[in-house]
Order: sequence, then structure tokens, then C-alpha cells
Amino acid sequence: MFPNFLPSQVNQITDPEAIAFVQSIEKIALTTSLSQQSILTTYIHKGLGGTPIVLLHGFDSSILEFRLLLPLLAAQNETWAVDLLGFGFTQRQKEINYSPNAIKIHFYDFWKTLINKPIILVGASMGGATAIDFTLTYPQVVKSLVLINSLGYTGAPTFSKYLFPPFDFFAVEYLRQRHILALNLASILANLNAKLLLAIQCAMLHQEMPLWYDAMISYVKTGGYTDLANRIAQIDKPTLILWGEADDMLASEDAEKFQQDIANSQLIKLNNCGHAPQLEQPQIISQHILQFLMMAKRDSE
Repeated sequence: MFPNFLPSQVNQITDPEAIAFVQSIEKIALTTSLSQQSILTTYIHKGLGGTPIVLLHGFDSSILEFRLLLPLLAAQNETWAVDLLGFGFTQRQKEINYSPNAIKIHFYDFWKTLINKPIILVGASMGGATAIDFTLTYPQVVKSLVLINSLGYTGAPTFSKYLFPPFDFFAVEYLRQRHILALNLASILANLNAKLLLAIQCAMLHQEMPLWYDAMISYVKTGGYTDLANRIAQIDKPTLILWGEADDMLASEDAEKFQQDIANSQLIKLNNCGHAPQLEQPQIISQHILQFLMMAKRDSE
């Protein structure tokens, strides 16, 4: 049985590993300063031992992007993944302004309520920007940082904050229609590429949640993490930078910029890998993260 708070389209997923992952999604009624009502926040928690690893997903995504990586990490270490405010399957409320600051407040309240001890923070794409912002604001919470093809130097287009009706709706609908087109094509070719069909199904599922359009428009209008680049050099945590060299969304030069600006950092480039190493090379990513944790532990002893 799937959790009843997920869209009915979840029943289209037939991959056994993906089904098991989705069935393990939990939710908590989280009290925050952002709303008078609690926010139903979705997450997955697996594994025991070690400093908790927390995974943060990318833009217009969900914890499902970690369906291959999280089980590998959790086999050796306590691991969490959480749907950020305005994204994934976490509840959206009309009165909330979905900005990077609101995302940070919500995530801190999640950490304080369920974890409440220092963590290893792993962020992919926009989740990397969230992780950087969070680390700089709450340095006592984060022991070390892992950035996977992270935003930081590349932000949202400057025009995005000036979108107004009906163009704001059309901009968000464009994102959805791209997924629908890909899903239809993958359905036709499903016998040739079942993995592609599953990937698109997982990427689209959260878009069926109530107020998805509203939250996306609200976030896009903020411009996202546009003020982060000048603050990255302030990071003083041990940082692992993992970068798919075939990334067609972010400039390859960004990887070197992270390494140059973050004093205590190491960069590992991944061959034959694009913007989502957590999906493309989960075994390799998990090995690098776990080795990084072991080295950090030895250095602290």
C-alpha cells in the first residue's frame, strides 16, 4: 500500500525498488513560524549509526530523486531525505511566500524536531544552494557538506522575479508540459527503456500535489538563490564537491569555483555523468560520500 497522501498516479509505478522506496515515505505535522497551521512535511528516514546524513533535492523535484542513492547510504549510516518547502510532497499553503528564506526556516524546524544533532548535509543542484545557505546560517548544525552539481554561482534568470499573470502560469506550465511530452514518448518506447519511463514518472509525481502551480510561481518570482555567490567563500566546513562532467545545465567552471572558494574542500569529477549523479551513478556517489565521512571522522579524532 502506498501512503494515502500521495497522488493517485503513484499507482502507475511498477518498479519493485521504487515501490518499496515510495512506501517508506512518512509525513510529520511540522510546527513552524511560517504559518499558523502545521505543515505536513514528507521525508524518508533509514539506517542506523554514524553522523546523520541529510539529502536535499533539486528544483521542482522530490525525495524520489534519491530513490537509488539513499538505500546505499542507509546500509552503512543513518540517512534522511526531506521534501523542501514548496516542493515534493510536502504540503503547500496559500499564505506562505515560497522563498529561499522560508525554505531555510522550514528545514531548520524539521531538523530541530526530528534530528536535533549535527549532520552531514548533502545537496544536489538547487538543494546544494539550500545546503550552502543553511550551513552559513546555522553553522552549529552542519559538520560537513557535500555538493552535487550544485547551484551557487548560476542563479535563476533575472526576468523570473518580474513574471506576472498570466505569464507566470505559462512559465510554470512549460515545465510541466516538457515532462508530459517526455512521459508520452517514454510510454511509447517503454519496452526499449523502462528506466526512462520510471524516471519521468518519479519526476512528475509531485506535480499532482495541491497548489503545485502556486508554490512554483511564488518561488520563481523570488529569483531563487541569486545572492549566494559572494557568500560561498565563507564556508568553513569540510566540503566534498561531486560534479558530473557532462552537466548540460550548469557550467563546468562552477566546479572549480567551488573548490577555489571553499578552503577545506575537495573536488571529484565524474566521467560520463550529467547533472544528476545521484540517479546516474548512485553506487559511485555513495562510495565517495561514505569515504568522505570516514576521512572526516578520522580527522576529528
